Amino acid sequence: MEKFIYKKSAGITALSASITDFSYKRHAHKEYAIGVTLRGIQHYNLDGHLHLSYENGIMFFNPEQAHDGMAHDETGLDYVMLYIDPQMLLQVMDKKDIILFPKPNVYDDKLKQGILRLSHAILNEKDETLCSELLVALTDSLIETNLSNTYKKDHKLIKTAKDMLHANLQSVLKLDQMCKELDLSKFQFIRLFKAHTGITPYQYFLNCRLEHAKQLIEKKRDIYSAVAECGFVDLTHLNRHFKSVYGTTAYEYMSYMN
Repeated sequence: MEKFIYKKSAGITALSASITDFSYKRHAHKEYAIGVTLRGIQHYNLDGHLHLSYENGIMFFNPEQAHDGMAHDETGLDYVMLYIDPQMLLQVMDKKDIILFPKPNVYDDKLKQGILRLSHAILNEKDETLCSELLVALTDSLIETNLSNTYKKDHKLIKTAKDMLHANLQSVLKLDQMCKELDLSKFQFIRLFKAHTGITPYQYFLNCRLEHAKQLIEKKRDIYSAVAECGFVDLTHLNRHFKSVYGTTAYEYMSYMN
């Protein structure tokens, strides 16, 4: 039985998930995703390598770091995740330059407890001030563990391509036109983009649409606005892709945010 519960507080989204047969489609988030495996083994591919997070393992996914995810075996998997906006994390950590977490999986009891306390507070709709204070405590633990490095900036052409994709979320991806403006062949562009991001331009474009749809659902509580503003054919089209990345339909996600 698959179960996904999302809650948001103090600008942080928490997820409590239990999965058996469900598999996340390869995707990326604009936020940092930091979580703990509670039961079972989390099986995921990241940066061309297979990773396994066992019970009490802490998982790190950097912004726009493409990955998938599933239970390693038929016993299933329980875990929690925190999704934290990059600028918020930098502000709380008092850093100016974007950072990354080079290790996708670590084991540290103090850090684990910090993640669990914050996720528990958000999922149980505790006071927003408490959630903010727990975020500060968690980032203090992150600083103490010295797990972060300075983030390398995007290749200039890739940054331009990303800006172009973000600017046209309502329309169909016009790859030939983009490649003409970037002075690359279609195949050169696809290969270059995937080498730098881990996913194809189409996958990135779809992820951007879904992320924007999620933000609109949180802000407007209107899934049909998300369909219209993000270029999906209809609600079924949005739900199918939404579920492959977030484990739940757009409508179900809206109900979690109420």
